[in-house]
Amino acid sequence: MLLNLLLDLIIGAASGWLITVLMKMDSSNMIFNCALGLIGGIVAGFLGSLLGIGAHGLIGSMIFSVAGGCLCVWAYRKFITR
Repeated sequence: MLLNLLLDLIIGAASGWLITVLMKMDSSNMIFNCALGLIGGIVAGFLGSLLGIGAHGLIGSMIFSVAGGCLCVWAYRKFITR
């Protein structure tokens, strides 16, 4: 249980960094970027469960987290910052 939480935090941090590179964000606020990676993983997991697909293993979790994080960044840029 605790190991899974730690692994999720590490995956979220790594995907937050990757989201920063892919979406050309400011890399000075890494806490925000890591939070986007974690939220992206939750969003992608929820959407994946609705579609009947899931992430298995480290690579699958990373892909889901990055995809969901990019979706969150897009929504943040589209609806929150104007």
